[in-house]
Amino acid sequence: MERPRRDLAAGAGAVGAGLLVAASMPPWGWWPLAFAGIAILDRLVAGRSRRSRATRAFLFGLGWFAAGMVWMLSFTIPGYLAAIAVYAGYLAAATAIAPAGRWRWLGLPAALTLAEALRFCFPFGGVPLASLGIAQVAGPLATPARLGGVLLITWLTFQIGCGLSALFERRLLPAAVAAGLMLTALLAAAIAPSGEDTGRTIRMALVQGGGEQGTSALEVPPELVFQRHLAATATIEDPVDVVVWPENIVDVNDLLFAESAEREAIAAEAARLQAPILVGVTEDVGDRFLNAQVVIAPDGEITDRYEKVRRVPFGEYLPLRGLLEAINAPGIDQLGRDAVAGTGPAVLELPDGTRLGVAISWEIFFGGRVRDGVEAGGEIVTNPTNGASYEGTIVQTQQVAASRLRALETGRWVAQVSPTGFSAFVSPSGDVHHRTTITEQEVIRRDVPMRTGRTWYVRLGELPWVAVFALVLSGALLLTRRDRRPPAPA
Repeated sequence: MERPRRDLAAGAGAVGAGLLVAASMPPWGWWPLAFAGIAILDRLVAGRSRRSRATRAFLFGLGWFAAGMVWMLSFTIPGYLAAIAVYAGYLAAATAIAPAGRWRWLGLPAALTLAEALRFCFPFGGVPLASLGIAQVAGPLATPARLGGVLLITWLTFQIGCGLSALFERRLLPAAVAAGLMLTALLAAAIAPSGEDTGRTIRMALVQGGGEQGTSALEVPPELVFQRHLAATATIEDPVDVVVWPENIVDVNDLLFAESAEREAIAAEAARLQAPILVGVTEDVGDRFLNAQVVIAPDGEITDRYEKVRRVPFGEYLPLRGLLEAINAPGIDQLGRDAVAGTGPAVLELPDGTRLGVAISWEIFFGGRVRDGVEAGGEIVTNPTNGASYEGTIVQTQQVAASRLRALETGRWVAQVSPTGFSAFVSPSGDVHHRTTITEQEVIRRDVPMRTGRTWYVRLGELPWVAVFALVLSGALLLTRRDRRPPAPA
């Protein structure tokens, strides 16, 4: 009976450690708890068999993702259960592959980081929410984002957690290595390129129309959403250079936006303000739809357009639709049609030639989309979004954290605007300005500096870091194998 009790206690401890990691993330935001949770995981897998390590890491992942990704319940209960099981499985596999002996403190952080890199891109394009980068953006590990993005922050967090575990065993060398890596990353981030001001500023107005949170398009008529944003825009009286509306505020059904009454009304406001207005539009394309952000110039012309590339799985399109419809999976009737994926560069050009990077809603969680816009000449990044259908504020607060990461990674200001909150400006150092509250109607304005230059992250992206972590893991495995070799005969 003693062993089953120990296993049960270890399993409960693993779930609890995962919950500590989840609590380090927004909206809770107690970022130091991630280190404690990882240290507990390391204590639980130290010296265990491969199967035991995998089981405990799987339970750790269940605690982490069940709480950190509970927002998925708004989309699909089966999808939520499948996602947390799959992503916990990634951590289990990584922990089973990593060495269990003295090189664990080197191999385990690298293996877990590679598991997270896989989660960020597979399956269905990945789900990079509830990440350690989102948690640590509020702490001292945020600045290395300009070196290696969210993956570098992830690795450092795992490494520091394992270093704390080494201290528990009074192993000073692994703890010193973790501390040295953190200090090296912080010093490198302090001297690395972070972009520079061009000397120009642009007066931006972000329009949040307001409305109840946790509602769908079926519950709130699109016309009401449009009128709220039109009314909020009408309150702008001081000069501005550009006005930004949130994602899919205009739904023109069977019409093209260019031929709609909504375009005429927005064009009238652009003419009054003598400033372009960026508007989120949903247009039908046969039995599918497009999610786009368009530029309406003061003369009423649509001068540029960006169509969302990364769609939300189970939100904007249904993966494996044929299979799910064949088995009549619950909830599929709520997503009757799929969005068409865009293909263009993540940038919009204003009539005066100014280029703005654009990441529509979900895309802000993907560093590569924002990198694409900066590489295409974006001097500011815009994030028009629509989180009105989510209950609570888990996704909204994690999205603000993601905007902070993207600002640090690229050295650009990020302007996030939502119909029901949160809307905010985020500086290249990750500081949040003028953040609105949920449900209110408000227009926030700021003179935003235009910036140029490329950080190391913009230049290199994630792949070189994936290679580094793979080499570290391989080295740890080779060293472990060497330790197991019997001594040569005398």
